[in-house]
Amino acid sequence: MKKNVHLFLFALAFLFFAGQGFSQIQYQLPPAEIIELVDAPSTPSMLISPSNEAVLLVTNPDLPSIEDMAAPELRLAGIRFNPATNGSSRGRFGTGLTFTNIDGSNQRPVLGLPKTPKISNTSWSRDGSKVAFTHTTDSGIELWVADVQTATAKKLTGEVVNDVLGTTFSWMPDNKTLIYSAIVEGRGPAPTRPNVAEGPVVQESLGRRAAVRTFQDLLKDVYDEAIFDYYATSQLVKVDLDGNNRRFGQAGVILSYNPSPDGNYLMVTQIMKPYSYIVTLRSFPQKIELLDMEGNLVRLLAEVPLTDNLPQGFGAVRTGPRSFTWRSDKPASLYWVEAQDGGDPAAESEYRDQLFYLEAPFGGEPIPSLQLRMRYAGITWGRNDFALVAESWRATRMMRLSSFHPTDPSLAMSVLWERSMEDRYNDPGSFQTTLNEYGRSVLQFDRRGRILYLFGQGASPQGNRPFVDEYDLRTGQTKRLWQSQAPWYEYPVRLLDADRGLVITRRESVEVQPNFFLRDLRRNRMTQITNFPDPSPKLRELQKELVHYERADGIPLSGTLYLPAGYRPGIDAPLPTMLWAYPREFKSADAAGQVSGSPYTYTRVGAGSAVMLATQGYAVLDNASFPIVGEGDAEPNDTFVEQLVANAEAAINKLVEMGVTDPNRVAVSGHSYGAFMTANLLSHSNLFAAGVARSGAYNRTLTPFGFQGEERTYWQASETYDLMSPFMHADKMKTPMLLIHGIDDNNSGTFPIQSERYYDALRGHGATVRLVMLPHESHGYSARESVLHMHWEWIEWLDRYVKNRQ
Repeated sequence: MKKNVHLFLFALAFLFFAGQGFSQIQYQLPPAEIIELVDAPSTPSMLISPSNEAVLLVTNPDLPSIEDMAAPELRLAGIRFNPATNGSSRGRFGTGLTFTNIDGSNQRPVLGLPKTPKISNTSWSRDGSKVAFTHTTDSGIELWVADVQTATAKKLTGEVVNDVLGTTFSWMPDNKTLIYSAIVEGRGPAPTRPNVAEGPVVQESLGRRAAVRTFQDLLKDVYDEAIFDYYATSQLVKVDLDGNNRRFGQAGVILSYNPSPDGNYLMVTQIMKPYSYIVTLRSFPQKIELLDMEGNLVRLLAEVPLTDNLPQGFGAVRTGPRSFTWRSDKPASLYWVEAQDGGDPAAESEYRDQLFYLEAPFGGEPIPSLQLRMRYAGITWGRNDFALVAESWRATRMMRLSSFHPTDPSLAMSVLWERSMEDRYNDPGSFQTTLNEYGRSVLQFDRRGRILYLFGQGASPQGNRPFVDEYDLRTGQTKRLWQSQAPWYEYPVRLLDADRGLVITRRESVEVQPNFFLRDLRRNRMTQITNFPDPSPKLRELQKELVHYERADGIPLSGTLYLPAGYRPGIDAPLPTMLWAYPREFKSADAAGQVSGSPYTYTRVGAGSAVMLATQGYAVLDNASFPIVGEGDAEPNDTFVEQLVANAEAAINKLVEMGVTDPNRVAVSGHSYGAFMTANLLSHSNLFAAGVARSGAYNRTLTPFGFQGEERTYWQASETYDLMSPFMHADKMKTPMLLIHGIDDNNSGTFPIQSERYYDALRGHGATVRLVMLPHESHGYSARESVLHMHWEWIEWLDRYVKNRQ
């Protein structure tokens, strides 16, 4: 009876879309099993203190309502914010705080919180004695602090915090003072846009090349500039734990600020004019200054011009100094890099980047240091005689990690390893860090200073098996200390004590929900820290299997198969099936065939997951491998469509061979680039009975200066752009297609007009197509009403054209 009601409602909805008409329907509800999964409680977030003595658990909220999503919002310079609060317009807020000891004992909820907490920006003090956070009200943002020992919170400021640009506050090294961004006192009412324009908006280019990708929410005129300045301008303020405030420096559009490790200097990055109407705020001109703690200028570090004319390619960077950062192992020492190839990855150059230092009191000339043959990718500081520098080169997908002597530039770098960034199986892991006397992250040595420690994913043909290794600096050899073992999936989170072998891990299995543990590697013992309940017990009833298969050209593929509870493969009738995927590019066929994920993880899905379809009688192949390979000089996208079809054929053939899938009742779906994949598969194959494409882009001429992993422009590869654009092949569509898109999508490239125009093209050629535009939703869907309606849409669509297909 319930199913008949759903079909009746779906039929009524279709009447509104008959012919070429449009209408708005009410939000619909999917079956009860789906509602229960969507409404499953969120697991708390866990934040370990810098001292490794305490844990903060942040209670996470349920999905917001559509009313929450409809709150006032301004969209300027590539960001979105709520003008009523001067903060995020789409943030998720914590609703409670709890402290525990590091072993999970002495759990104590924080008292003194606001009546209805909306917590964000949680940050430990460097000594681990306190946590600062912001609380958002209906009319502003307050700064609060919670004490670990007493488990009490108190308010430090009124509704004056400015979080428009995302840098809200920073602890000072004394653990007693914070610097925060404040709304400028007495700023008056916001500028208003006149009802009648004073003249046209004019942009002009006089031969200067400025090829950029497509962005949304850009500034459009001088009124947008004025409104942006009004809300983005802030005043830095110092506040102590008693709530005493003192203004610091000059007001401005302050993008970021970062105190030196010793707390004697503050590096401030400010956005300057002229603004741009084609790029977002992080590409606007910038001024980077060094101030003392009285707010006086110590040194102008750089004046960065508008960055809208980078050379072509992912390895392109701007010229001049970039990536200013404090050295973690020094009280007050700055470093940065400068391109040695004009920032152009196509230029011939022995060295790509060079490192420079500047020491306190910052009156001298910069000291040149390392010269890098690839693009700079970061430094992990250790001690005076040892640090690590990473380089990478996008074109070859190679990365290099080397050690160097920070205080003796005459000593050459020593390469620890050089490898493909795509090669998960041979990834040695990441070196672990600890906090030094300045509260900054540095390499974690053993007590003798001879051993470093690595955490790794442990990717293998059997799935991920995370590990902990030690690395001997004398020999360059690694030794395995611990590795996750079946039937568990367990990964290391924090190395608490290297010499004692104490590690915090997160442990789960197919049958047991994730929780955190304190593991003693030397004694092979563990203590459970958290006891989070099973949020979705119904999902444990599903059957789950990591499936392996091969593409016709021999590339190994895999995906996680979910089957309904009680289904018997090979005995029961084959099922209608959903294939969910997201294409990824590779330069190596070997890397493309590597397995991702683990067969031993607990099934916990996001609110919009396709896995929920398994509760409705579908087989679901989730995260199916869809590699797009271009080895050597070949470009992956030149054979994009052919490889998509080959991936899909291999997956369907495997599931049919297993006896779980009816080949005439298979659907395909994906989000964003997965939606683009879906439309291409339906346009260029007859493998599927229906498709569902969520928030995709379908006409690549609307992203002419590159998209996803494509570096070439439309004019350099017009044939590839056209072939990859489902819009250009709308006349080939013979398969029912459901298009879903957020009306307020802000993702680069996936403008809502992409789905609207694609729907027009499909409708104009007589295709069976439905377009659902979700009010107030961005690239991902957040409101409970939207998420539930999305599930209703695709269940009804799939039941009609896949499950009940004759």
